[in-house]
Amino acid sequence: MTRLFLIRHGEPEAAWGGVSNDPGLSDAGRVQAQAAADALAGFGPLDVVSSPMRRCRETAAPFEVMSGSSARVEPGVSEVVAPAGVGDRRIWLRENFPWDEGAARRKWSDVDPALRAWRDSVVAAVLVLKRDSAIFSHFIAINALASAAMKSHDTIVCVPGYASISEFAVRDGVLSLVRLGDSMVQGEVR
Repeated sequence: MTRLFLIRHGEPEAAWGGVSNDPGLSDAGRVQAQAAADALAGFGPLDVVSSPMRRCRETAAPFEVMSGSSARVEPGVSEVVAPAGVGDRRIWLRENFPWDEGAARRKWSDVDPALRAWRDSVVAAVLVLKRDSAIFSHFIAINALASAAMKSHDTIVCVPGYASISEFAVRDGVLSLVRLGDSMVQGEVR
Protein backbone atom coordinates (compact mmCIF):
# COMPACT_ATOMS: atom_id res chain seq x y z
CA MET A 1 0.00 0.00 0.00
CA THR A 2 1.20 3.52 -0.82
CA ARG A 3 0.15 6.42 1.41
CA LEU A 4 -0.39 9.78 -0.30
CA PHE A 5 -0.69 13.00 1.67
CA LEU A 6 -2.24 15.73 -0.47
CA ILE A 7 -1.46 19.19 0.84
CA ARG A 8 -3.35 22.15 -0.52
CA HIS A 9 -1.02 25.11 -1.02
CA GLY A 10 -0.93 27.86 1.62
CA GLU A 11 -2.76 31.16 1.21
CA PRO A 12 -1.44 32.94 -1.91
CA GLU A 13 -0.58 36.61 -2.00
CA ALA A 14 -3.07 37.13 -4.85
CA ALA A 15 -5.96 35.28 -6.46
CA TRP A 16 -5.08 32.86 -9.24
CA GLY A 17 -6.04 34.49 -12.50
CA GLY A 18 -6.18 37.94 -10.91
CA VAL A 19 -3.15 40.21 -11.25
CA SER A 20 -0.84 37.19 -11.32
CA ASN A 21 -1.17 33.85 -13.06
CA ASP A 22 1.31 32.31 -10.63
CA PRO A 23 1.25 34.07 -7.25
CA GLY A 24 3.53 33.09 -4.38
CA LEU A 25 2.48 32.77 -0.75
CA SER A 26 1.28 35.53 1.53
CA ASP A 27 2.81 35.92 5.01
CA ALA A 28 -0.06 33.82 6.39
CA GLY A 29 0.60 31.22 3.67
CA ARG A 30 4.23 30.88 4.75
CA VAL A 31 3.12 30.24 8.34
CA GLN A 32 0.63 27.64 7.06
CA ALA A 33 3.37 25.97 5.00
CA GLN A 34 5.57 25.60 8.08
CA ALA A 35 2.65 24.16 10.07
CA ALA A 36 2.02 21.62 7.30
CA ALA A 37 5.71 20.65 7.30
CA ASP A 38 5.59 20.14 11.06
CA ALA A 39 2.49 17.94 10.73
CA LEU A 40 3.98 15.90 7.87
CA ALA A 41 7.07 15.11 9.94
CA GLY A 42 4.96 12.68 11.97
CA PHE A 43 4.12 10.50 8.97
CA GLY A 44 7.59 9.03 8.47
CA PRO A 45 9.82 9.38 5.45
CA LEU A 46 7.94 10.75 2.46
CA ASP A 47 8.89 11.52 -1.10
CA VAL A 48 8.08 15.13 -1.98
CA VAL A 49 6.04 15.93 -5.09
CA SER A 50 4.82 19.40 -6.05
CA SER A 51 2.76 21.14 -8.64
CA PRO A 52 4.98 23.51 -10.64
CA MET A 53 2.92 26.52 -9.47
CA ARG A 54 4.77 28.94 -7.13
CA ARG A 55 2.24 28.69 -4.31
CA CYS A 56 2.73 24.91 -4.17
CA ARG A 57 6.51 25.06 -4.53
CA GLU A 58 6.67 27.62 -1.70
CA THR A 59 4.34 25.51 0.46
CA ALA A 60 6.58 22.48 -0.10
CA ALA A 61 9.79 24.38 0.73
CA PRO A 62 9.68 24.05 4.56
CA PHE A 63 9.06 20.29 4.29
CA GLU A 64 11.89 19.96 1.77
CA VAL A 65 14.24 21.61 4.26
CA MET A 66 12.92 19.54 7.16
CA SER A 67 13.14 16.24 5.27
CA GLY A 68 16.41 17.02 3.51
CA SER A 69 14.98 16.18 0.11
CA SER A 70 13.99 18.11 -2.99
CA ALA A 71 10.51 18.01 -4.46
CA ARG A 72 9.94 16.36 -7.78
CA VAL A 73 7.92 18.86 -9.80
CA GLU A 74 4.94 17.07 -11.32
CA PRO A 75 2.71 18.95 -13.80
CA GLY A 76 0.12 16.17 -13.41
CA VAL A 77 -0.91 17.53 -9.98
CA SER A 78 -1.05 21.17 -11.08
CA GLU A 79 -3.94 23.59 -11.23
CA VAL A 80 -6.88 22.98 -13.52
CA VAL A 81 -6.38 24.97 -16.73
CA ALA A 82 -9.09 27.29 -17.99
CA PRO A 83 -9.72 27.15 -21.72
CA ALA A 84 -8.24 29.82 -23.96
CA GLY A 85 -10.37 32.92 -24.11
CA VAL A 86 -11.72 32.74 -20.56
CA GLY A 87 -11.63 36.32 -19.31
CA ASP A 88 -12.18 35.77 -15.58
CA ARG A 89 -10.84 32.47 -14.28
CA ARG A 90 -12.53 32.87 -10.90
CA ILE A 91 -15.97 33.09 -12.54
CA TRP A 92 -15.09 30.12 -14.74
CA LEU A 93 -14.01 28.13 -11.66
CA ARG A 94 -17.26 28.91 -9.83
CA GLU A 95 -19.32 27.89 -12.87
CA ASN A 96 -17.59 24.54 -13.27
CA PHE A 97 -16.68 23.79 -9.66
CA PRO A 98 -19.26 25.48 -7.38
CA TRP A 99 -17.91 25.10 -3.85
CA ASP A 100 -20.00 27.54 -1.83
CA GLU A 101 -22.16 25.98 0.85
CA GLY A 102 -25.65 25.43 -0.50
CA ALA A 103 -24.59 25.83 -4.13
CA ALA A 104 -25.84 23.16 -6.52
CA ARG A 105 -22.96 20.82 -7.32
CA ARG A 106 -21.86 20.15 -10.89
CA LYS A 107 -21.34 16.61 -12.13
CA TRP A 108 -18.21 15.56 -13.96
CA SER A 109 -20.50 14.31 -16.74
CA ASP A 110 -21.82 17.87 -17.18
CA VAL A 111 -18.47 19.63 -17.62
CA ASP A 112 -16.37 19.95 -20.76
CA PRO A 113 -14.74 16.65 -21.77
CA ALA A 114 -11.34 18.37 -21.46
CA LEU A 115 -12.01 18.82 -17.72
CA ARG A 116 -12.85 15.13 -17.36
CA ALA A 117 -9.62 14.29 -19.18
CA TRP A 118 -7.73 16.62 -16.81
CA ARG A 119 -9.32 14.88 -13.79
CA ASP A 120 -8.28 11.49 -15.17
CA SER A 121 -4.72 12.76 -15.68
CA VAL A 122 -4.52 13.93 -12.05
CA VAL A 123 -5.63 10.49 -10.85
CA ALA A 124 -3.14 8.80 -13.20
CA ALA A 125 -0.31 11.02 -11.92
CA VAL A 126 -0.75 9.81 -8.34
CA LEU A 127 -1.51 6.17 -9.12
CA VAL A 128 2.01 5.68 -10.51
CA LEU A 129 3.65 6.73 -7.23
CA LYS A 130 5.12 3.68 -5.51
CA ARG A 131 6.46 5.32 -2.35
CA ASP A 132 4.65 7.16 0.43
CA SER A 133 4.53 10.79 -0.70
CA ALA A 134 3.66 14.34 0.33
CA ILE A 135 2.02 15.94 -2.71
CA PHE A 136 1.62 19.73 -2.75
CA SER A 137 -1.32 20.56 -4.97
CA HIS A 138 -4.51 22.58 -5.42
CA PHE A 139 -8.14 22.80 -4.29
CA ILE A 140 -9.64 21.46 -7.54
CA ALA A 141 -6.98 18.76 -8.01
CA ILE A 142 -7.61 17.47 -4.47
CA ASN A 143 -11.32 17.40 -5.29
CA ALA A 144 -10.61 15.45 -8.48
CA LEU A 145 -8.78 12.83 -6.42
CA ALA A 146 -11.34 12.78 -3.61
CA SER A 147 -14.27 12.41 -6.01
CA ALA A 148 -12.49 9.52 -7.78
CA ALA A 149 -11.62 7.85 -4.46
CA MET A 150 -15.20 8.29 -3.17
CA LYS A 151 -16.67 7.20 -6.52
CA SER A 152 -18.62 10.45 -6.58
CA HIS A 153 -19.85 12.14 -9.74
CA ASP A 154 -19.64 15.63 -8.18
CA THR A 155 -16.82 17.97 -9.20
CA ILE A 156 -16.63 19.26 -5.61
CA VAL A 157 -16.77 16.81 -2.69
CA CYS A 158 -14.68 18.71 -0.14
CA VAL A 159 -13.41 22.22 0.59
CA PRO A 160 -9.80 21.80 1.74
CA GLY A 161 -8.42 24.72 3.71
CA TYR A 162 -5.07 26.30 2.99
CA ALA A 163 -2.22 23.88 3.78
CA SER A 164 -4.68 21.21 4.91
CA ILE A 165 -3.54 17.60 4.59
CA SER A 166 -5.82 14.92 3.11
CA GLU A 167 -4.69 11.31 3.20
CA PHE A 168 -5.24 8.78 0.42
CA ALA A 169 -4.04 5.24 -0.11
CA VAL A 170 -3.30 3.25 -3.24
CA ARG A 171 -3.59 -0.51 -3.02
CA ASP A 172 -3.47 -2.73 -6.11
CA GLY A 173 -3.94 0.31 -8.35
CA VAL A 174 -7.07 1.48 -6.53
CA LEU A 175 -7.23 4.94 -4.94
CA SER A 176 -9.08 5.25 -1.64
CA LEU A 177 -9.68 8.13 0.73
CA VAL A 178 -8.36 7.69 4.26
CA ARG A 179 -9.32 11.10 5.63
CA LEU A 180 -10.00 14.60 4.41
CA GLY A 181 -7.96 17.49 5.74
CA ASP A 182 -9.38 20.53 7.48
CA SER A 183 -12.03 22.40 5.54
CA MET A 184 -11.75 26.08 4.71
CA VAL A 185 -13.83 28.22 7.00
CA GLN A 186 -14.63 30.95 4.54
CA GLY A 187 -13.07 32.79 1.70
CA GLU A 188 -12.22 32.62 -1.91
CA VAL A 189 -10.53 29.75 -3.65
CA ARG A 190 -7.20 31.24 -4.76
